[in-house]
Amino acid sequence: MDGKNTVSVERVINAPPGEIFALLADAGKHASFDGSGGLDHATQQSVPLSLGATFGMAMHGRPESLFLPYRTTNKVIEFEPDQRIAWQTTIAGGLLGGRIWRYELQSADGGTLLRETWDVSRDRQRPLVRLGAKQAENAMRTTLERIAALVES
Repeated sequence: MDGKNTVSVERVINAPPGEIFALLADAGKHASFDGSGGLDHATQQSVPLSLGATFGMAMHGRPESLFLPYRTTNKVIEFEPDQRIAWQTTIAGGLLGGRIWRYELQSADGGTLLRETWDVSRDRQRPLVRLGAKQAENAMRTTLERIAALVES
């Protein structure tokens, strides 16, 4: 973990920040680039995100996990067009979860430096969730690869 409660990965993607941000800011497209293998679909078709917006995600249990399918509620807590977007994810009406998924975009030689951060500082199950840090890091690397494939083609 980068810090006590965060893991970040980054890569330069050959596309302008606005194009990448548009993908991130449409909850209906998240399943197309999710690298975790756990996201099934947004519970609404196309959800343009903004600060304070909420959106749901249907998650499916992965074979290696003990979880059955479930739904998450996500609230956008940071939103700076073409620069930063973050949402906080909870389950069961906020009784579980609280982790933050953050994407930061910065112009760079060859395109956009995209950084994804998994932040469990506000997660109610923080000590347990930290055990999944390496898995989260690997999933985020896959996510950035998939985003690159979508916007660079």
